[in-house]
Amino acid sequence: MLAWALTFLLFAIVAGALGFGGIAAISSDIAQILFLLFILLFIVALVSAALRGKRPPL
Repeated sequence: MLAWALTFLLFAIVAGALGFGGIAAISSDIAQILFLLFILLFIVALVSAALRGKRPPL
C-alpha cells in the first residue's frame, strides 16, 4: 500500500507541475487520503503493540 501512496504522490507532483487541473486534484486527494490512512494504521499498530507489551522490531 505504501507503493500506491508514493505512486499517487508522484502523480500529484507531476500533475501539479504541469498545471493544476483535474488529474492534479484527484491525485492529490488520493495521496492525502492514503497518507491519513497509513498514519491511522501506524497509530493503531503502536497502541496494540503497547497493550500486548511487545516491543516493536528494530
